[in-house]
Amino acid sequence: MSTALKSVLVLSTALTTLATGGFAEGELNLYSSRHYDTDERLYSDFTDQTGIVINRIEGNADELVARMQAEGLNSPADVLLTVDTSRLQRAKDAGVLQSVDSDVLEARIPSSLQDADNQWFGFSQRARIIFYDKADVENPPLSYLDLADPAYEGMVCHRSSTNVYSQTLLSAVIENHGTEAATAWAEGVVNNFARDPQGGDTDQLRGLVSGECDIAISNTYYFARALRTEVDGLDAAALEGIGWVFPSQNAEGAHMNLSGGGVAANAPNRDNAVKFLEYLASDQAQQYFSAGNDEYPAVPGVGLSPSVAALGIFRPDAVDLSAVAQNLAEAQTIFNQVGWE
Repeated sequence: MSTALKSVLVLSTALTTLATGGFAEGELNLYSSRHYDTDERLYSDFTDQTGIVINRIEGNADELVARMQAEGLNSPADVLLTVDTSRLQRAKDAGVLQSVDSDVLEARIPSSLQDADNQWFGFSQRARIIFYDKADVENPPLSYLDLADPAYEGMVCHRSSTNVYSQTLLSAVIENHGTEAATAWAEGVVNNFARDPQGGDTDQLRGLVSGECDIAISNTYYFARALRTEVDGLDAAALEGIGWVFPSQNAEGAHMNLSGGGVAANAPNRDNAVKFLEYLASDQAQQYFSAGNDEYPAVPGVGLSPSVAALGIFRPDAVDLSAVAQNLAEAQTIFNQVGWE
């Protein structure tokens, strides 16, 4: 079954549920663009603990935000879950989230992983790191800025500038190094492309396996997942020739992509929505983000799954992601300026 068809079926089922009683005391209406089957455990465990039934609408993040805007005051949405800081910020800018005052969330979620106005919170992370062909690259880049080094001309594969991961990474480079350095970096990376930007993170890893690329950028959870099970033709055997670098360990640290959520602006079940976000910050849920989807927990000190731990210890970039989100428009201007398609 295609992802699009699955989303339509989930959406239809959820709409039927909402129409027949989405405002009941023991329910929570969740709008989610997280498309991982392993999240089912998160939802069932929350229901088991609280008795609150979760009604879901799944779809593209931008479509869900537009839907919430169109529904306005009558929106049944209680919680929005999505992936990447840029999408969380777009939801905030669209006015579909509200501030949350929760001692649990403040105590559990680091301040760098939450919105300055407490409209969104991060619940899991993925490090965006450098992968390389061990046979062809003797001296891999050790930082994001190194990717622009002319020594790597014709070697680098990356996603397009329209991808949220690309946008957030450049936004972080702006925040850490300034606009001038970020522009020079983006221009240098374009000059080092092995091919036109294309595909998802798994496609970047496949490019390394096929020999089309020598260096690529990907989120860790794609690689970690393939270490424990075959994913789209990638498995541990296929990845044997690939090495990895957690970038900028002597500088800002490895860039982290965020998956998170917030309470909908017009949530009819607001108390249940806050309970759900607090549950996502619990040790149980945090461990499942790692075990079920090979992500890094947002809460410090929570144990990692073996596939994630196998990647090694590293220092993450502790930059305030709320500040990074303010650079998204500037990042897109730079992409356009340097011809990053």
